[in-house]
Amino acid sequence: MTGEERAQTMPRAATAQADPHGGSRPDSDTRPRHARIRRAIRGGLRPEPWKRGPVLVAQALLLGLLMLLHARIPNRIGNLGSLVETFLPWFGLFLPVLLAGALWRRSASAVAALLLPAVVWLHLFGGLLGDRSRPGGDLTVVSHNVGADNPDPVGTARDLAASGADVLALQEIAAEAKPRYERELAKAYRYHTVQGTVGLWSKLPLSDTRPVDTGMDYGPLAKTKPADVKLTDNRGLHATVSTPRGPLSVYVAHLGSARVNPRGGFVTDQRDRGAEALAKTVAADRNERVLLLGDLNGTLDDRAFTTLTTQLTSAQTAAGAGFGFSWPANFPVARIDQVLVRGVEPMSAWVLGATGSDHLPVGARVGW
Repeated sequence: MTGEERAQTMPRAATAQADPHGGSRPDSDTRPRHARIRRAIRGGLRPEPWKRGPVLVAQALLLGLLMLLHARIPNRIGNLGSLVETFLPWFGLFLPVLLAGALWRRSASAVAALLLPAVVWLHLFGGLLGDRSRPGGDLTVVSHNVGADNPDPVGTARDLAASGADVLALQEIAAEAKPRYERELAKAYRYHTVQGTVGLWSKLPLSDTRPVDTGMDYGPLAKTKPADVKLTDNRGLHATVSTPRGPLSVYVAHLGSARVNPRGGFVTDQRDRGAEALAKTVAADRNERVLLLGDLNGTLDDRAFTTLTTQLTSAQTAAGAGFGFSWPANFPVARIDQVLVRGVEPMSAWVLGATGSDHLPVGARVGW
């Protein structure tokens, strides 16, 4: 072989690798992989992917800022801030949609921008994704808006009695259904009180039962109504439950409804007055241990409940699993039915199965 021929064969030999059985094999499996990695790096460093999808970038940043600064959204126009806060957890659904759009457009800048809303959402709600319950507890409580149009009060009462609740709070008790609830629940609960459209049933003795103002009567004509007329539509009560560990102050409330309409926006005036009235009543309660059970017609992310949430802790937030959405029953999108506590420790919290109501019952186990 001439020298020229040997020179031509040397590059081919240099590219061969030693075979474990003594031969040699081409580097055919590593070179393509390394090439793909280099191409991906070069592609990411090119300016084109960072210039694509400016609309997606703007949407991602806007979503992040909306969640981050939700408390600064004003309520002056249609209670917009409260409306956003009511459905704030659902803003996380925009993340996979925007991510899919960013991948489709191959926009590196949009993917990077999505880090902001993702981090903000996880900061706000990431702690609610797991199971925070613990074993133990001294008392089981259940609260349920049974629905004025409930077609099966007897079945609902039986389901609630079967829940094992020691203390059971009902809201929106229709006048014609009241005897049926009382008759059916008497089998499991020795003590009860009904004040207007709300009631409390207990296996333990009750005392100091009385109606509580929830701000439903408002304006100059409110003071002219006789007491018996006011009591018919009353939506709040208080009772003291005598437990083996001492007295427990219990409130049951059904606050005014919130409505969305084209002219007024998110209408919450009646509900917000009720939240303030309830917060003042709870603040004046000198009992060390307090429970608030009921349909507040709003989520606790809503700023309208700040005066309540600074005094009371949500059992679902402290000891539940997930968000615990309770309304509407056929497809829950918000938790507006609450178990709030002070002076006792939530051990577990849950949402019960559907009844004939448009709300789901909520329950909790507390200890001290």
